[in-house]
Amino acid sequence: MPPFAHSAPEGRTWEPLSTPFGEAPGECRGMDCRLCQSLEPEHGHLNKVAFHCATFASTMFHPGPDCDSAKQWGRLAGLWHDLGKFAGEWQRYLQSKSDIHADEISGKVDHSTAGARHAVKIHPTLGHLLAYPIAGHHSGLLDATSNHTCQAFRLRESIIPDCPDSPAAITDHEVPMPPAFLAQDGYSISLFVKMLFSCLVDADFLATEAFMNPVQARLRNQVPEGILAKVSRLIDEKIDSFGVPSPGDTVNFQRRVVVENCRAAALNSPGIFSLTVPTGGGKTLSSLSFALRHALAHGQRRVIYVVPFTSIIEQNADVIREILSPLQSDSFTPLIEHHSALSPEKETTRSRLASENWDAPIIITTAVQFYESLYAAKTSRCRKLHNIANSVVILDEAQSLPVDFLAPCLKVIQELADHYWTTTVLCTATQPAIQYDKDEFPIGLRNCREIIADPAALFAALKRVELESLGDLPDAELAGRLNGHSQVLCIVNRRKHAQQLFQMLDEQEGNFHLSALMCPEHRSGILAKVRSRLRDGLPTRAVSTQLIEAGVDVDFPVVYRALAGLDSIAQAAGRCNRNGKLAEPGRTFIFRPEDQAGETYFRETAQVAHQLIDLHSDLLGREAIHHYFDLYYYQQSKRWDSKGILEEFRLDVGDPSLPFRFQFATAAANFRLIEDGQVPVIIPFDEEARALICQLRNPEIPLHRDLLRALQRYTVSIPPRLRDDNIRSFEVLRDGQFHSLVSTDLNYSNHFGLTFDEGHSGSRNLICDQ
Repeated sequence: MPPFAHSAPEGRTWEPLSTPFGEAPGECRGMDCRLCQSLEPEHGHLNKVAFHCATFASTMFHPGPDCDSAKQWGRLAGLWHDLGKFAGEWQRYLQSKSDIHADEISGKVDHSTAGARHAVKIHPTLGHLLAYPIAGHHSGLLDATSNHTCQAFRLRESIIPDCPDSPAAITDHEVPMPPAFLAQDGYSISLFVKMLFSCLVDADFLATEAFMNPVQARLRNQVPEGILAKVSRLIDEKIDSFGVPSPGDTVNFQRRVVVENCRAAALNSPGIFSLTVPTGGGKTLSSLSFALRHALAHGQRRVIYVVPFTSIIEQNADVIREILSPLQSDSFTPLIEHHSALSPEKETTRSRLASENWDAPIIITTAVQFYESLYAAKTSRCRKLHNIANSVVILDEAQSLPVDFLAPCLKVIQELADHYWTTTVLCTATQPAIQYDKDEFPIGLRNCREIIADPAALFAALKRVELESLGDLPDAELAGRLNGHSQVLCIVNRRKHAQQLFQMLDEQEGNFHLSALMCPEHRSGILAKVRSRLRDGLPTRAVSTQLIEAGVDVDFPVVYRALAGLDSIAQAAGRCNRNGKLAEPGRTFIFRPEDQAGETYFRETAQVAHQLIDLHSDLLGREAIHHYFDLYYYQQSKRWDSKGILEEFRLDVGDPSLPFRFQFATAAANFRLIEDGQVPVIIPFDEEARALICQLRNPEIPLHRDLLRALQRYTVSIPPRLRDDNIRSFEVLRDGQFHSLVSTDLNYSNHFGLTFDEGHSGSRNLICDQ
């Protein structure tokens, strides 16, 4: 009986582990094998995974020697990843598991270590670059050494069976030379290993899904040929539909200048660019126009739009989705919105198969999702990483990063640009703050080119707000000021503070509150009401946390901003007189609030900004901005990598048994942009949400990506302790993988979103009733 990779339900042929290579009918033709390409079930699992892993690895690079080398590495990773399944013990395990009447075999037979050990046996040094992804293709990338299960232990474990029956056509290959750029740099090598790992797990998951659940596999995104050109044309048509503004229409005229500058720069060679445009200058569509034209000119595969880690994502996603709606079909979606970490805490075969791999031309995600994935170790988080390579990445407000993670964030962006044919666009509404300077900022990004021909002139032309500092402002006085305005936005740094201020407003219909404790669907409804009332000139008073600052198109005549970093203040000012329609400049007031608590990031940036108030007459001028980043970034070199992330990827030439000391799991555990970490909970906000939860509740419905994507619109991220302290308020689904709120009447307010305080619902009709 030939060895098998996976069992199948009664009546279906089991999946063979491998298929002979050759020219005869039914045999595998390697990288020219159409049956492997189409993931046909009669071909061997190793053959199919090798084909797709090699394809993914090669498409990370521009055609050339690095592309050819990566293709060979990907093919070997795919061929060897399941060598342990040739062992008789594994085949007996599979036979017993297929029989529902057989006794369960205690424990789980290790099938991934054999391939890792084989790679090291073939090449005692370079083989380790294959051993890491092969050993971790189910459990995740391991630390080289630790007190728990680690790579060193797996490689020397004597009880793992060898595989004498493995076909020579599978095992007898030399380890190729790696891409030339790797040289002797531990970090570069570790990223290549992680990218290879991403290629392997995506290929393995796709092949496994195609066999185990062919119906679901057919629902995968079917990306048409030439799709980027069609996406680019729709984005440009939308921009051009605004018409050519007259010079008297200052804001729209300057927005057109931004568009033309972006289009002119798109033909420049790949690398790192800055797009320095004031808020309200049309960065979103202009940067997309640049990115798509640039990708088409240089053969890049997709555009990834990354919003700041403090803001919300749904508005940009909705705008772009509407533009691209003519391309949407039952088999293809041009845009993936990936913000919440709605992935099971306990990984299973089904959950891994449902994880995102960013197989669309446009991805919109958050900085948390983007950067934490690049330093992750779990299979589900790393699966998509190879699709970042050979793409255009737009980092909105790129400098909005905690100082403690600056070095690892900038390091990976530079590495992608230098070696993975990835272009990065640093969008900023202040001025570039994370570029290389030999003396002030040696970890900064190198070789960065500005897209805007004359940023100073653009900022001068788009100045439409006066900024004023009010000093210390008690809540009672602040509430009185807000009640005195017909249309006003107030932004504070904490959810609790926003709730308290909202409750102090006079009772009237036009009061609104926004925070991340509301699910995206709820927030979208409130923002639609806010924009409608502003447009109709109706009283509109909004109190929000900082999530409204980036990517949210609202235009208030007056804005109040609790003291924060100057980049946040600039974003807040961008919600004021955004479209330049006022006869006089809009007014933005900054104040030092009673509430001084909050996340470390917001406390520290506010403290730095406070030092500058009396030193600069124009807090948003170039001198003040440079001074701000000098204090917050440049003078804190000891904190640029305070968690020691980059120290976890070292070479050890003195230990031939483990020459690459990569602590993947430790780095992943320590890289958290949000201090306490967050877990998603699902809110049964409306009938659509309740229907989705019913699907999640039904164990007969396999977990799939469409379900997880739809549920994102109904999730709220909270600290794990808050969820656990209120665990009785949640229905635990899929063996603890997901948590859904039991009662919106008890624990979800139309005013404030998720809350566990008594009396939250209130009786004041201040926010839309459901």
